[in-house]
Amino acid sequence: MTWFTGVVVYFLVWWTALFCVLPIGVRPDAQGRLEEGGWRGAPVRHQLGWKVLGTTLLSGVIWFGIYLLVESEWLSFRSEWLAIPDR
Repeated sequence: MTWFTGVVVYFLVWWTALFCVLPIGVRPDAQGRLEEGGWRGAPVRHQLGWKVLGTTLLSGVIWFGIYLLVESEWLSFRSEWLAIPDR
């Protein structure tokens, strides 16, 4: 895996993990205090900083697993039964 491919895969994993982590722990505001600029259903405390940090750590672990899988011979298109035939 080249460094560019690694960065692209990490970005895709990070973005997907972010959308998985975003709804965790969100409690909607049932009243929706308009004088404070809030709407009904908007989160009371979104804790976005912690979610971005958690997403970054989770994505690092997932990316490392993908890296090990791509670099190993266990799942390879260069040899064994998954090999692409020569023309």
